[in-house]
Amino acid sequence: MVTTPAKPDKQKDAEKRELIARRIARELRDGFYVNLGIGLPTQVANFVPPGMDVVLQSENGMLGVGPYPLAGSEDPDLINAGKETVTEIAGTAYFSSADSFAMIRGGHVDLSVLGAMEVDEQGNLANWMIPGKMVKGMGGAMDLVAGARRVIVAMEHTTREGEPKILKKCTLPLTGVKVVDTIVTEMAYMRVTPRGLVLEEVAPGLTAEEVQRATDARLIVSPTLKVFEG
Repeated sequence: MVTTPAKPDKQKDAEKRELIARRIARELRDGFYVNLGIGLPTQVANFVPPGMDVVLQSENGMLGVGPYPLAGSEDPDLINAGKETVTEIAGTAYFSSADSFAMIRGGHVDLSVLGAMEVDEQGNLANWMIPGKMVKGMGGAMDLVAGARRVIVAMEHTTREGEPKILKKCTLPLTGVKVVDTIVTEMAYMRVTPRGLVLEEVAPGLTAEEVQRATDARLIVSPTLKVFEG
């Protein structure tokens, strides 16, 4: 008898991504210039705390990205680096991709939030290609992890098959070496340190032991471990 893989639960996946985006939004600070990578990281724009002055940058040449537009109010001329329609805030500026990368390479981005295929316990990041599969291009990830003052990885904790994505050592081609500062998944909040990955927060309903079972890298449990709020 041939069995087919279970269909993804779209609602459950959406809830995971929202939990991650909400938690990362709590890392924002007044006056920050922030770049949100393609995919899950862009959702952080929807959860910027009210009254906070944060400027979101898109490497295709936009400074002042707002939240996603409501259905029916999209402007096809306003897109982010992932070619999704976005909104603008008061004072939004537009410029060339060259100027955008000058900002990034010049160290003017306070925080970069990126997705990942793999991250390891030394803060190495692999997020741009899988050997043997089609690659559209590396995008701006290598510049962002080298130029941003702080790098947060936003990703689901395991693959669709349940395999760990947080490893002792990355197996895929690297985007950057020792560039990741923080990892946020639907299961946990982890900080990269010279001693390894410190597990500082777990998602509601989970224990440190459950997070460790889903993680290849060894986790150092913080003595102040707490449940994170979305």
